Amino acid sequence: MIRTFAVTNDLKLIHDVPINRLNDSDIKWFWVDFDAPAEEEAILLKTHFSFHPLAIEDCLHFLQRPKLDYYDGYDFFVLHTLNQTSLTPEEVDAFVGENFIVTVHLSSSPEIELVRQKLIGDHNILSKGALYVFYLMMDKIVDEYFPIIYTIEDNLSEIETKEANQNLIEEVFEIRGQLLKLRRTVFPMRELLYRILNSERVIIPKEERVYFMDIYDHLLKLSEMIESNREMTTDVRDSYLSLNSNRMNNIMKTLTVMTSIFIPLTFIASIYGMNFQYIPELSWRWGYFGVLGVMFVVGSSMLLGLWSKGWFK
Repeated sequence: MIRTFAVTNDLKLIHDVPINRLNDSDIKWFWVDFDAPAEEEAILLKTHFSFHPLAIEDCLHFLQRPKLDYYDGYDFFVLHTLNQTSLTPEEVDAFVGENFIVTVHLSSSPEIELVRQKLIGDHNILSKGALYVFYLMMDKIVDEYFPIIYTIEDNLSEIETKEANQNLIEEVFEIRGQLLKLRRTVFPMRELLYRILNSERVIIPKEERVYFMDIYDHLLKLSEMIESNREMTTDVRDSYLSLNSNRMNNIMKTLTVMTSIFIPLTFIASIYGMNFQYIPELSWRWGYFGVLGVMFVVGSSMLLGLWSKGWFK
């Protein structure tokens, strides 16, 4: 589906303008949105707009990393939105020229729809041009990252109040995976904004530069939040591993104590369990009770010795 918007020289918004009319002299600037375009619609990127084949290929075939490419008369941007459920990135491409913006996305984008509604409802945008629409688009995309990271922070705060167990650590690793997905999108988007702001080929008027700086600040904040939450998951994981290690040490200490006490007793019992005919103590009337007494003394001595060394603290 193709949606077209054109702003006339007297700042009137026209919907669903035929593409062949977009270059008329009464059109000040225009926006064409290719929403999940069919094959015959996608061909217009080449036949009508004459965009570079490599940029068109990036739009239609593979998920690209957020980036900026320069071409004669326009700049090509690759942006990433995030699926709110799976956190998988979805590509939104934009061709931005002096008096036009052409967007391409292979699946419906709520962020683009919000910008479209804002364009229709706010007459002040019409005088600001295509670059401002591109700013609105990036701003909406970045704003939609925040609810995801806030949800992750709430989950981590809840985890911190629970007792560590195997199910809890599995939740922590799941959250680490979510943060990694966010990191793979937010950090390249931050690099893209930095490049836009510092590029000599992307001309941003001084009065609009502050808007892009605001987006960059948001991405910096998101980056810090992601790293902070990753450190928190690391702390939770390390605490769980330390707790498990401490429990294992206590178990091993108990087993060591039991083994240390019963090894000499087992040795004594094994001697008198040998099937030799002539064992002197076997014919002694009090031999059985004597051996039990020796075993009791030995066991008690071992127990007291371990106690004095602090093994039961």
